[in-house]
Amino acid sequence: MTTTNTHVTGTARLNFAKAAPKVFRALIGFDAAAREGLDPALVELIQIRASHLNRCAYCLHMHTNDARKAGETEDRLHMVPVWREARHFFTEREQAALALTEAVTLVADAGVPDEVYAQAAAHFDEQELAHVLSLILAINTWNRVALSTAKIAGTDERG
Repeated sequence: MTTTNTHVTGTARLNFAKAAPKVFRALIGFDAAAREGLDPALVELIQIRASHLNRCAYCLHMHTNDARKAGETEDRLHMVPVWREARHFFTEREQAALALTEAVTLVADAGVPDEVYAQAAAHFDEQELAHVLSLILAINTWNRVALSTAKIAGTDERG
């Protein structure tokens, strides 16, 4: 039996953007719509936290670099994985978004607890909350695309 696109260290997998261009463009559109109206720093924090949880080095590298370019501090970037122990680095609104990011990303573990949702709803109006949720869904999708296709951290082609 011959297989193609089998992952062996150093061997490329499927180029998702070329193999499914309509799907790829739809994801880009969904991602762009999700971030509309959200603070760019918050967008990056959400994407970084989900990428940590999903162990997606490709997206983590991309979004920490994007956060730095947007003026994010190294101190805060280093504290994202341990934000609960370093709450003073983050606003209550950011903490609510990070908690929701964790719950949605790890939804199979315990669902989205009512208290986590209520905390987010207390800090975001309905439209903002819908965008935060959409962004969490988008980054989780991007993480899964990158992990499934073995994207290599540091090879972001966006330029």
